[in-house]
Amino acid sequence: MYLSVAVYFSLVALSMAPPPPENGRRSSDKFRPRESISYESLDLGNYDPSLENYGESVDLNNYEDLYYEPGPEIEVATLAPKRKKTHVPTTQEPKIPTVALIATKPVEPGIFGSMTEQGLPTCLVCVCLGSSVYCDDVDLTSIPPLPKETTYLYARFNKISRIQSKDFAGLSKLKRVDLSSNFLSTIDDDAFHLLPSLQELILTENQLRGLPELPSSLVRLDAQLNQLQNSGIRTESFKDLTKLQFLYLSNNKLDYVPVSLPVSLRSIHLQNNNIQTIHTDTFCDSRDLTFIRRVLEDIRLDANPINLSKFANDYFCLPRLPTGQYY
Repeated sequence: MYLSVAVYFSLVALSMAPPPPENGRRSSDKFRPRESISYESLDLGNYDPSLENYGESVDLNNYEDLYYEPGPEIEVATLAPKRKKTHVPTTQEPKIPTVALIATKPVEPGIFGSMTEQGLPTCLVCVCLGSSVYCDDVDLTSIPPLPKETTYLYARFNKISRIQSKDFAGLSKLKRVDLSSNFLSTIDDDAFHLLPSLQELILTENQLRGLPELPSSLVRLDAQLNQLQNSGIRTESFKDLTKLQFLYLSNNKLDYVPVSLPVSLRSIHLQNNNIQTIHTDTFCDSRDLTFIRRVLEDIRLDANPINLSKFANDYFCLPRLPTGQYY
């Protein structure tokens, strides 16, 4: 059996101790010098253990029994995150009543625009992307308050029946207004006249019997599928529109081609009306035989009760003949 480390060192100490005095020897003899001890004569065995014989030199089997004193057991577990304290009102605390805020008056323009008739800002009822406002098919009955930077307005497929002067007031950057497929029957005369940048006005598929005063900046006017009559269009209402290029008035109730048409006009659609005659100066100038409309190449007069061959002298200034019935 191998000796423990403590016993081993005890034996080594005993072997190095001086021998006991013999009987009769004086005590002073213990101070006599002894012969030097040779460590070579000591059998130290494997005192300097290596990793290979460490288990043989030191018995670790009973190490835990000798030096380990068990303490109280500690259970180790994952700590749960701290929960936020919730305030539980006592019975003494008064309940605060909930107040519903209802906008009864328009407010100043904010990040989403002014309030609409639905009680919501314009840019929540509609979709605002940059300077374009899309209000298609949202059951509008009037033009909503628009941001001052609005350039394009699309309010199609709604229930708007009237355009008032104030609806577009101050919108100096407005270029296009599309109000197709509404219930429009009335437009205030100056609703569009004071818009300096308006280029496209689309009023297709409404119930209009007349047209308002139009801005001189207009390039395209589309009022197809309405109830337009000549009595609802001012005489020479298009004369001062020097930038007008596209005039679409098909599927209405016109009795003749509106006059006077601007020289800038490139296309005019008048099919499916009640046109029966053409005035001498509708397209040309009878007083100036050198006058030529060089850009007006698209004239639609088909599906009208008119025989165009009866007015052959009224087309001499045109680069092309109107489309329609000639027999």
